[in-house]
Amino acid sequence: MYRWFLIFLFCIGVDCHATKQEPAANKVRILVGSPVRQKPAILKEFLASLNRLESATFTLDYFFVDDNVIEKSSALLREFAREKGSVCTVSKASDTATSPRYICTENTHHWEEASMWRVAAFKDQMIRRAKEEEYDFLFLIDSDLVLHPKTLQQLLQADKEIVSNIFWTQWSLGDEPLPNVWLADLYTLYRPEIGKHFSAEEIKRESSTFLRQLKKPGLYEVGGLGACTLIRKTALKKGVGFQKLHNLTLVGEDRHFCIRAVVLGLSLFVDTHLPAFHIYRESELSGVEEFLKSCQVALPPKEPSRITLSMVVRNEAKRYLRRVLEEAKQFVTDAVIIDDGSTDDTAAVCEEVLKGIPLKIIKNPESRFSNEWMLRKQQWEETVKTDPEWILNLDADEMFETKFKDEIQKLLSDPSGDAYFFRLYDFWDEMRYREDSFWNAHLRYFPFLIRYDSEREYRWLERPFHCGRFPHTIYQVARKQSDLRVKHYGWAKKEDREVKYLHYKELDPECKFGVKEQVDSILDENPHLLAWVE
Repeated sequence: MYRWFLIFLFCIGVDCHATKQEPAANKVRILVGSPVRQKPAILKEFLASLNRLESATFTLDYFFVDDNVIEKSSALLREFAREKGSVCTVSKASDTATSPRYICTENTHHWEEASMWRVAAFKDQMIRRAKEEEYDFLFLIDSDLVLHPKTLQQLLQADKEIVSNIFWTQWSLGDEPLPNVWLADLYTLYRPEIGKHFSAEEIKRESSTFLRQLKKPGLYEVGGLGACTLIRKTALKKGVGFQKLHNLTLVGEDRHFCIRAVVLGLSLFVDTHLPAFHIYRESELSGVEEFLKSCQVALPPKEPSRITLSMVVRNEAKRYLRRVLEEAKQFVTDAVIIDDGSTDDTAAVCEEVLKGIPLKIIKNPESRFSNEWMLRKQQWEETVKTDPEWILNLDADEMFETKFKDEIQKLLSDPSGDAYFFRLYDFWDEMRYREDSFWNAHLRYFPFLIRYDSEREYRWLERPFHCGRFPHTIYQVARKQSDLRVKHYGWAKKEDREVKYLHYKELDPECKFGVKEQVDSILDENPHLLAWVE
């Protein structure tokens, strides 16, 4: 039968990395099933969590439905399959473009009803696989959970036909975390009685009692559960499933599963000994490390983040370029530089100082700065060709304060940040910066460092001047502000200020893209300056 099942899977586009083996003597066989439509950073933690599951007394096989719209997530599933050798992945890529929307925000998640029944069909497919292949258990789990390594051992010890592992979720920001189980109906957290009216105070008291109980390690009977559930073979054979009960309007495929199970004479339980960690929003990725430590998981040392320096230079050899590159070389791993029509040995300085790290220099025969967004777009496109992790965009007269090199890796270790914004100080000499009504950039935050996402669409502000050093769509990613400061020496010498003043007047004589009063103030003889303190 297995042979014909493999032929069937091949015909419908299934990638099976498992070979039929005789089950180990006396070992329980568990099929882990998960519909996957997930962001790569979250999926990576989920798969690592499955890898850590302790399975001395049972064997694990895996059945994923790859419903991803992000190729990097599909690649993670394929890599997991290659490593485990016991994974079957059903690809639904052909119809993800027309699939119902599933929107995740930092506040909450938004499901269309059709999405729920799509997922229900995936889960029923896993149930059929578990029954046909005579698995002892099916473990259905959502792809945004991180498990304690002993989770399956604990659920098996519960010795129930259907049991979920507890986890807690802050469904909306600012709300109290609530469990993945309930007592009745849609999500009732107290036991209702037919004919009895509960006051608001009684509902609050009874619900609080239930929630306090779930925070104590134990095994408790519930009325509804989902997302992290172990189902015994006997329950599967009785006919449990997620197909919609046409005479019910309850939202969510888990409700229909639970009602069908109870009608079939099955009881539902939750085990609260080893709560899982729910990465409901990307910002919660930062809590994974602490959770794993609480599970006494030995974490491998973190690889330093790769930082690619991206820069446009032109005739900078005798200005600040060498200082800037020597400072940056202490913390960057790669560099991409656009030499925009230099007539001096700027490129040679870059090659000399950055010797020893991967360096890519693109030389424009003539300067493109008169149409800045095209130049910045060229810089961006050449940089992303190198498949960067983080992109640090500096000009040839900008450098971070000294402590940046010691703190940058700690900054980037927070997985919830995709763009970092910093304050920029305009120096008017070597040790002082300017502060007045027109020169106060250091009171605001600007993007200098972003995490590159190959699946994201990046668009530019298409104007010839003041277009921004990054695509303007970076303002849509998760942003963080840092107190680390950037020193800008572009105005630090009088002769440079005079050249810049004339340059701005030539490029933008009517100040369409700037402030006329600020441009005029460049040549002020007695500006207000403040001393810089590291």
